Amino acid sequence: MEKRRVFLIVLDSFGIGYEPDAAEFGDVGANTLKSVSTSDKFDVPLMKSMGFFNIDGVEVGEKVDHTIGSYARLQEASKGKDTTIGHWEIAGIVSPKPLPTFPNGFPKETIEEFERLTGRKALCNKPYSGTEVIKDYGKEHMETGALIVYTSADSVFQIAAHEDIVPVKELYRYCEIARELLQGDVGVGRVIARPFIGEEGNFTRTSNRHDFSLTPPKDTMLEALLNAGYDTYGVGKIYDIFAGAGINHTVRIADNVEGMERTLEHEKLDFNGLCFVNLVDFDMKYGHRRDIDGYATAATVFDKQFKEFVDNMREEDIVMVTADHGCDPGFTGTDHTREYIPLLIYGKDIKENVNVGTRKTFADIAATILDIFHVENNTDGTSFKKEIMK
Repeated sequence: MEKRRVFLIVLDSFGIGYEPDAAEFGDVGANTLKSVSTSDKFDVPLMKSMGFFNIDGVEVGEKVDHTIGSYARLQEASKGKDTTIGHWEIAGIVSPKPLPTFPNGFPKETIEEFERLTGRKALCNKPYSGTEVIKDYGKEHMETGALIVYTSADSVFQIAAHEDIVPVKELYRYCEIARELLQGDVGVGRVIARPFIGEEGNFTRTSNRHDFSLTPPKDTMLEALLNAGYDTYGVGKIYDIFAGAGINHTVRIADNVEGMERTLEHEKLDFNGLCFVNLVDFDMKYGHRRDIDGYATAATVFDKQFKEFVDNMREEDIVMVTADHGCDPGFTGTDHTREYIPLLIYGKDIKENVNVGTRKTFADIAATILDIFHVENNTDGTSFKKEIMK
């Protein structure tokens, strides 16, 4: 078994321009990177040196004459633009059917069964901003103990509750009940616990969010690596996204900064395999809230922490930086956007100044990682290892 560590870092929602089928999703014109680049707080010299602005179709930023690694643009083959489907595709599974969404709220019979199983009434039951929904329903929730149930343009069933009214562990139990209930035609990608604190007029969501995902429909690169004897580490909500399938070590994080701190700690570990990282702030805190400066600042902070990571890489290490969909903070609405994603690849064994072009599926990432570890490709992707490895 070859000694190797691959770190796969997902900048959640950092799209780089709308895809050819964006009209089907209402996203023509979306470009997360372009919007973020308009902020004077955006400064990513390390990613720039790796070829971030050299990627096919990128028309912002300054291209470099010689990149220190390889780079590519990837198109989503799955019918969706959410976190679950995006990560599943990165891990090797193309989803030909979109996960169900509920723009008019969940069916009456579903809500009634949820109320029966939890013993609590449900409030709201419609698409809503997570911060606005607690403003509008928080008082009634605190007075009645009813759970705030809402969705979004994504395939999610979200339950908000004040930590003083519904303890976090109890909220998680309600989410587990919902997860078992929501199958088949109502099988949303994620059930999300959204605890909050504070008083009326000053409610604040806490970092105790927890996602309860559908189990992937088939094995991903994670199971393939585990079965071949390699380690798999998840940082952030990776474990949640895959319902734990194929991950034998996991650590939760509160935000991007802690996510990179935990990743730096993992860099000091002696393991042989994959460390899969999700940094959710880009999406949750800035994309959905249409905060261009906040998004840009988060990218700048990441680039600085990423430099510390790169400076400490071992000879056999490879790092890949990518995204899972778009969430253009300069675009109409508050939902995800159907965009290409970037891929930056760096390491002592990675060729410099190689443009792998535009790939037809995110699943090529999984296929390439398996190829790097000499594990049989069980994915829907095609490896480009030969193009990037020395």
